[in-house]
Amino acid sequence: MINSKKIVVVMPAYNASETLEKTYNEIPFPLVDEVILVDDHGSDNTYEIAKSLGINHVIRHEYNKGYGGNQKTCYDKALELKADIVVMLHPDYQYTPKLIESMCYLIANDLYPVVLGSRILGKGALRGGMPTYKYIANRILTLFQNILMNQKLSEYHTGFRAFSSDVLKNINYNNNSDDFIFDNQMLAQIMFKNYLIGEITCPTKYFEEASSINFQRSSVYGIGVIITSIKYFLTKTKIISWKILK
Repeated sequence: MINSKKIVVVMPAYNASETLEKTYNEIPFPLVDEVILVDDHGSDNTYEIAKSLGINHVIRHEYNKGYGGNQKTCYDKALELKADIVVMLHPDYQYTPKLIESMCYLIANDLYPVVLGSRILGKGALRGGMPTYKYIANRILTLFQNILMNQKLSEYHTGFRAFSSDVLKNINYNNNSDDFIFDNQMLAQIMFKNYLIGEITCPTKYFEEASSINFQRSSVYGIGVIITSIKYFLTKTKIISWKILK
């Protein structure tokens, strides 16, 4: 069943030259049909390395559009290529590409239209080097979100995600923020449409070359998560109408 689906991996990149090749080489070919890398106007040679690796579609933004803006380009291109399943994989080698087959299997066999690679299921997060403050914040925010959004996810903040193309076609992801809160807004849209979300245990690695936002940006992100959850709850209970959920 899985071999009958067109699988496209999208890689939103920003200064990923140190880790891109290692990440790319672990992608399970020929299961994956095409790879898209979008370089968000970084200052290193990510674009050139991507070209040298033979990545099918390499796009470089003319200016920095932000993490969310990068994903918008990724998903637009994947849908243009008529993907059946789209996997977002960060090129910083924080998440292992070896799980792509398992994630896609769940979608291809109609078990879940969305699958998240969770760092929290099991005990991989702290063992993999996740900073303690980020782990604690992750757990607090996830509890808050599960209550307001009536879900039971182990985390909302993973960057390893797989989607049926039908999901991407039926949510207005281009209306979302261009910043890091894009990921949370996207999950809110998916939940609002009543799509089921599956999770799979994902080991993670934190090291110097892996991308990570600093404490200040993390704090801004955390506030954005709280606002997103409240807006979702108020829209779900028909107190307000949040346009990105329509």
